[in-house]
Amino acid sequence: MEVQPPQRPRSRWARFLDVLHPAHAHSAFSASVLLAASSAVSALVGLARGKYIAWIFGAGPQTDAYMAAFRLPDLMNNFLVGGAVSITFVTLLNRYRENGEEAEGERVLFIVFNLMTTVLTAASIALLSLAAPFVHWTNPGFPPAQVALCAHMTRILLPAQIFLFAGSVLGAPLLVRKQFAYQAATPILYNLSIIFCGVALHRRFGVSALAIGATAGFFFGSFVLNAWGAARAGIRYRRALDLRHPGVRIWLAMTLPLMFGFTLPFLDQYFAGFYASHGAGDITRLANAKQLFSAPLSMLSMAAGVASMPFFAQLWAARKRYEFAVGVADAVSRVVAMGLLIASLMMALAHPIADAIFGGGRFTPADVRQTAFFFALYAVALFAWSAQAIYARAFYAAGITWLPMLASTAILFLAFPLYGAGYARWGAAGLAIASDLGIVLQAVTLAVLLHQRRMVSLASLDFAEMGRCLLAGVAAGAATGLLAWALTSLAHLLPAAAALHHAHDWIDAVILLAGVALWTLVAKWTLERSGSALPRVTLRRLGLG
Repeated sequence: MEVQPPQRPRSRWARFLDVLHPAHAHSAFSASVLLAASSAVSALVGLARGKYIAWIFGAGPQTDAYMAAFRLPDLMNNFLVGGAVSITFVTLLNRYRENGEEAEGERVLFIVFNLMTTVLTAASIALLSLAAPFVHWTNPGFPPAQVALCAHMTRILLPAQIFLFAGSVLGAPLLVRKQFAYQAATPILYNLSIIFCGVALHRRFGVSALAIGATAGFFFGSFVLNAWGAARAGIRYRRALDLRHPGVRIWLAMTLPLMFGFTLPFLDQYFAGFYASHGAGDITRLANAKQLFSAPLSMLSMAAGVASMPFFAQLWAARKRYEFAVGVADAVSRVVAMGLLIASLMMALAHPIADAIFGGGRFTPADVRQTAFFFALYAVALFAWSAQAIYARAFYAAGITWLPMLASTAILFLAFPLYGAGYARWGAAGLAIASDLGIVLQAVTLAVLLHQRRMVSLASLDFAEMGRCLLAGVAAGAATGLLAWALTSLAHLLPAAAALHHAHDWIDAVILLAGVALWTLVAKWTLERSGSALPRVTLRRLGLG
């Protein structure tokens, strides 16, 4: 018998390249790392996009109109396809796969694809004439010229939802195969498209160039990219349109609650925009603060939620209820613990972050101060945003959509008065406070419902680790905030700093570098002294410890 020579272990670089390969089948951890890294890159590109928009257009009626232009297209997407088509399809396709009927699952996929692309196309055409009335109704503070500009950009953005839906459907079988590279690339291409069209077209089309870029981003980043990935995976388009197929009825049963139920994470921008439309620039400043907040949120909760969804669905389909409950509880414990830590850093360095990203050009120092304040307020509820994203996906993985949607819709009726009261009492800052209170209520409600249905026990959460992270966050945040205040005060006392061109950029950079370094040292020291395993486990799972 011929003896095979022992194979040399593969290098870390080779294993890293394997993870980036589009056809690589990921584990839950590698998928989370990939999507978190993608979210980090996308966040940087998105912040570059925000910097460009702030520099060229500032915070005023034009940018308010651009931010508001997304609302009608998003509403159409949510109402007609539930706004989360990939989530329901991942659950459905996993069922067919577990039963050895993968080809039949793909047939159902294209039946729905053909049906809903037709419906969305017809709806987009019909809504073109309703854009102006909708903008006027949802933004009562907009004057006629601003309504007309917003309606014009709304019409540009309406077709984008067709591309988003098509890409989500075609991407679902890739997620079932544990192939996440296409999902990881989508937001990066979307943000790059907006920047490219803004730079190339803004002199000719003004702020509308950004809407053109967004539509192009959905076309290339969602539809074309996922269509290419599906073709590489051997998935071929079918002209099927059998509305009586049992799989279509199952999809409708899961999706109808998403169509007719509305959640606070979706309508938060509508509630805030309704009141903020009365103050010029408030919509833009709140949106910029939410963009800063969304960068760590997407890396933390959305990456973990998207990565975990196929694995949760697989465990539920295989009737592994204990493993499902433990997996959800562990995921929530991790993101809440990390959310408490990261929020302290965001709040401590809110002003230098906002100034470094948006300061300059037409975005004034007063705009920066308000944006930083809103950003710090949003950061308070990072842990709740993170937890509710995973709890919601636990329901969806089990094929239960009506209960979380019913609960979320009820929460809306409780939350909406909070926005009005907050705006009346504290202005635009009150809208951020109302958002925090509403999302905490959302997360707690979903957790209790899962507990009552004996799907995920509240007792299985790692409260001790979350408490240690809260302690470390408070200590590190306080020390970092004090350092940032001291360095800012010192910089203002130096006469040379005022004479330097772009001196505040260097000051922000110094404060951010020193602040992150101090925060890391204090947080790590506090976690280790309190007995937390988080630093050691994180380094080991990254292969660094």
